[in-house]
Amino acid sequence: MRLITRIPGAFFVTLVRSRVTPFVAIVWLVVSFVLASVPASAQGKKVYISVDLEGISGVNGDDQTGPGGAEYGRARKLMAEDANAAIRGAFEGGATDVLVNDSHGGQRNLLPEDLDPRARLISHSFKRYGMMEGLDDSFDAIVFVGYHAKADAPRGLFAHTGSGVVRDLQVNGRSVGEGGMNAALAAWYGVPVVAITGDDAAVEEVKGVVPGIRGVAVKRAINIRAVELRPLAEARRDIQAGVRDGVQSAKKPARERLNTYQVRMQFRNFTIPEVASAFSEMTQVAPDTVQFSRPTMPEAYRLIRVLYRFINTD
Repeated sequence: MRLITRIPGAFFVTLVRSRVTPFVAIVWLVVSFVLASVPASAQGKKVYISVDLEGISGVNGDDQTGPGGAEYGRARKLMAEDANAAIRGAFEGGATDVLVNDSHGGQRNLLPEDLDPRARLISHSFKRYGMMEGLDDSFDAIVFVGYHAKADAPRGLFAHTGSGVVRDLQVNGRSVGEGGMNAALAAWYGVPVVAITGDDAAVEEVKGVVPGIRGVAVKRAINIRAVELRPLAEARRDIQAGVRDGVQSAKKPARERLNTYQVRMQFRNFTIPEVASAFSEMTQVAPDTVQFSRPTMPEAYRLIRVLYRFINTD
């Protein structure tokens, strides 16, 4: 009855005079009041989309992956179309807020004018958390778009980890690529990774790290260079459907926070480990390998990024 006394009397009288029974009027008013009091954040889902380039539909050559390539401009358009398919799927799945993070190379590949205007965009590579910049525990679901397999994968188009200087990355004893590393950060915040798109090797790799994730293989890797491409329209329909279903069924798990995060990084040269050994908390366990630990995954992630991105060995 306390709820009813808060409803304006004139409005209640109007309902009764319109021949609605008092009981129905009361029920209607109570339901309306409760719905109106639900916070806006609970009325829809907040979705985070990390977009790489190598695993994008139609991308198949080195001349598409960087600004100096003859086909780069075309690849940017392809990247935007896959991102837009994911954005459409997210909104169909119940999203009311979508944040896109450009996650490839210099991370200024997506042009704002090419992106679905309903989404916000994070651009540029000077980020503490790189491919996952802007993520926090307020999100309800994460989507990986255009991902590739990890470094030295026997089959996977453009397989690499980070900037390409890493031969192997292990977090708490598990060898991971960018998808696995990003999924570990997502688990720290308690946000589920619900869908991944890329070549079939990348999709299978991340499925092994994130059980239950929806995978959309937009192309089949024959080896690290040759690929069988799916029709673009068909691939984007599948991206949209996979993301929609993933976001729609997303449920936030408990945060996965371990006592310590042990990181082991093997590089393709001896110079980076030598430079890294200047930090007292870094142990050089082999000429090409360093090891360190951090109490939280965000701290570990940030240092991993410094080691593969911001040490200049020239």
